[in-house]
Amino acid sequence: MAWLYLSIAIISEVIGTLALKVSDGFNNLTASAICVIAYCVAFYCLSLVVKEVPVGVAYAVWSGAGIVLVTALGSLFFKQMPNIPTLLGMALIILGVIIINIFSKNMTH
Repeated sequence: MAWLYLSIAIISEVIGTLALKVSDGFNNLTASAICVIAYCVAFYCLSLVVKEVPVGVAYAVWSGAGIVLVTALGSLFFKQMPNIPTLLGMALIILGVIIINIFSKNMTH
């Protein structure tokens, strides 16, 4: 169940971050409300995850997946194209999350 909550937390955080961009410094009320609600859902779900998964592992997966998804969706919706160093860094983040999931003895599957 922890991995379901982690998936919800990641998706909510991505929605919140994209809404933060659209909120224009919290001047757009609808986008601002979506941002706050999405972050609340994300943190609530993350709080459930860390009951079962070590906090460092949960946060690494949550933030790593969020970085990759926000960058991909930012390039799609906002035309913010990542450069080669950005893509290389994200590849290392993905590799790190994979290594944690495969080799960490702290994981609960």
